[in-house]
Amino acid sequence: MSNVEDKDAEFSRRDAIKIAATGFLAALPLTTAVAKAEAVVEKTKAPPKIKKPKITYTFLNRNEAAFIEAAISRLIPADESWGGALEAGVSNYIDKQLGGSWGAGERLYRSGPWLPGTKSQGYQLPYTPAELFRTALKALEKDFSKKTPFAKMTAQQQDEFLKKLESEDRDLDGVPSKVFFSSLLQITMEGFFSDPVYGGNQNMISWRMIGFPGAYGSYYDIVDKHGIKISRAPISLAEDSMGHVHANPNIPAR
Repeated sequence: MSNVEDKDAEFSRRDAIKIAATGFLAALPLTTAVAKAEAVVEKTKAPPKIKKPKITYTFLNRNEAAFIEAAISRLIPADESWGGALEAGVSNYIDKQLGGSWGAGERLYRSGPWLPGTKSQGYQLPYTPAELFRTALKALEKDFSKKTPFAKMTAQQQDEFLKKLESEDRDLDGVPSKVFFSSLLQITMEGFFSDPVYGGNQNMISWRMIGFPGAYGSYYDIVDKHGIKISRAPISLAEDSMGHVHANPNIPAR
């Protein structure tokens, strides 16, 4: 694939992500009021090029983190204006979610029977989210021991590998590759667009990109105004008066 084709592919993917964000954000509690207001928000100025944040992983081991970082970089790639999933710290979000109560399946029904379900029912396997990721990543690691690791492949090779995970019926030691791919894509989108209090969306990069103002306490002054532009920098749920975002104290930390 040429450089031009690479750029075209990435722009198309990013455009799709922006469009998908509309529906995704509508599902988040914090965005409900904003979505109902149907206010037209103005994009805030893009921040300076953001580098990959320094992350201390508490759940993922070195090889698992290398795969996740490389994979999310292809699912939501950076461009010349905005950082992608890696720069937004999505791997940190994934690590903390898998190491926390969600990863442990705290609220999941896990007593079977394990029969194939519909698409709306999610995966029907005897695994917690953490077990699902660990099992699949371990199976992939065994596979990569005989060839080039995923993180060292070219971008084109990584895209082709991810497409195979998405489309083929491959068994990753009990985890269907399609289930693993859809779980990885879902949690990548969550980490990119959710409030930074949960460890992803650092510097509110995705909110700045799509013009989402975030968790303002009140829109009382403009509730009766329609078709206006809102020029506000995004604000997090956990942002203090000094502009610092405090991480959720319930997510694992080291």
